[in-house]
Amino acid sequence: MNGPTVPDLPPFDRRFFGGHERFTRIGQGAVGGKGAGLLRIHQLLLSHLEPGAFPGCAIEIPTLTVVATDMFDAFMERNRLYDVVGEELPDDRLANAFQQADLPAELLGDLRALVGQVHQPLAVRSSSLLEDALYRPFAGVYATKMIPNNQPDPDVRFRRLVEAVKFVYASTFFASARNYVRMTEHRIEEEKMAVLIQEVVGRRHGDRFYPDVSGVARSYNFYRFGHARPEDGVAILALGLGKTIVDGSLSWSYSPAWPRAAPPFASARDMLHQTQTEFWAVNMGKPPAYDPIRETEYLLRAGLQDAEHDGTLQPLVSTYEPGSDRLSPCMARPGPRVVNFAPLLVHDVAPLNAVVRRLLADGEQVLGDKVEIEFAATFSGDGAFPTRFGFLQVRPLVVSHELVAVESADLRAEGLVLASRNVMGNGVVDGLRDIVYARPEGFEPRLSRRVGAEIAARNDALLAEGRPYLLIGFGRWGSTDPSLGIPVVWGQICGAKAIVEATLPAMNVDLSQGSHFFHNMSSFQVSYFCVRHDGDERLDWAWLARQPAATETDLVRHVRLDAPLLVKVDGRTGCGVVRATAAQGD
Repeated sequence: MNGPTVPDLPPFDRRFFGGHERFTRIGQGAVGGKGAGLLRIHQLLLSHLEPGAFPGCAIEIPTLTVVATDMFDAFMERNRLYDVVGEELPDDRLANAFQQADLPAELLGDLRALVGQVHQPLAVRSSSLLEDALYRPFAGVYATKMIPNNQPDPDVRFRRLVEAVKFVYASTFFASARNYVRMTEHRIEEEKMAVLIQEVVGRRHGDRFYPDVSGVARSYNFYRFGHARPEDGVAILALGLGKTIVDGSLSWSYSPAWPRAAPPFASARDMLHQTQTEFWAVNMGKPPAYDPIRETEYLLRAGLQDAEHDGTLQPLVSTYEPGSDRLSPCMARPGPRVVNFAPLLVHDVAPLNAVVRRLLADGEQVLGDKVEIEFAATFSGDGAFPTRFGFLQVRPLVVSHELVAVESADLRAEGLVLASRNVMGNGVVDGLRDIVYARPEGFEPRLSRRVGAEIAARNDALLAEGRPYLLIGFGRWGSTDPSLGIPVVWGQICGAKAIVEATLPAMNVDLSQGSHFFHNMSSFQVSYFCVRHDGDERLDWAWLARQPAATETDLVRHVRLDAPLLVKVDGRTGCGVVRATAAQGD
């Protein structure tokens, strides 16, 4: 499906909110993957959504302006930045070089006019040209920067917006982006970047601005529990900005077809310790230390007590009762709050799940494929309705339909290096001769960042050699919280063709559900295994230890095998195995 072109978008008229069109463009080039997806949905879906389908709920795409790719071309060429990019500088030095460059004069006038009339937070997002051309999402690869845009002086607001645009441009050439593009068999110099300047969905609460709920939903789900089938999909919800979900931090997952299904927790007390306790918001208060090359410069973290003070928890939480080890789906009594969204999903205080199901179904019809959507919602003061449902993104979800049979009985076969009944993906991978793994002996969460850095170095080396590999680590891959997992971005592990999340007594967390991270894995058909140390899955650490090391440190080991591994994943059963194809290390 071809994306919208410039004639589909009226030029920016320097009125933004006051103009007739909610979507405008600056420049004459392409709008990139994100821009194309949102415009398709606006033109073909929301414009046909029957009035009154969800009473009291306004469904819309937040107002945006697209800075087209010709502005990016002019910025790069006039400042001779391709010479800088060719040096492959560290990300911070590259970002600083971009901050020193000048945006095209024809762009600056429109940006100044924009901030002269807009006084609410803005999200400055990447919209990659390759993302649209390849029909493949570059989710989480490039930067998004949010700015409060509330300073009294319009010149200050203008400078902050300019800095944010330059930062997003620079992220086109960050190390993780270079690695990602390399996996697509394209050159980073081919990439062109459009930029979306979009209002942030949310409400202001003192120094914090955030949506009541952010979410990601997929119409096909590789993580299934209870009665859910793969085609029932999955939704992931969080209080506050969607960065919580993107980062792989604690959030709430459920099947839109079974919103009332019991969650996979051993007890209410277990749920108390495995659900969200912090959230992200735009900082509307005292300006932070000036740091234009930091993506989170204008974001802050807050706790549940802050959200309760703001009055945003009512439709989102239950209250834990320690004496009975049970939850009450309300805030009528004091006690620890558990962000399980029970008022929304079990008691239907607002039609959030119905909206999600409708948009997933319509998104599939519009794009002709399985889809992933991103959204944010704000509720009225009494929590009666989601007064606003912001549709932030839609992208195709790549699903393999290869028929592979792996049954529960196959998990007990001889000669298996790995066996799990909780696997994401579908298909067969053969020819892997390299394994990179975090060493289990002596592993501690405080070492997670060092482990991530060493694995990233091995990933770069194996990418350069053209050798895909099996990756094994502990906790949630991609989490920004080292106590929950190994903090890496996709570009630091993108050479892996199969990835294992294992647990240890010292790193015993629930399955990852980081939307951007795992969407990229499914796009590249990367298998993902979960192996619990206290479950019936198998991971033969002794076999791994017997294999000769190509390189090793006290934290990470890389082994190279004489004979290849065979990886099989059955997307219907969720079972998968990794088998050594010849006797090795015995």
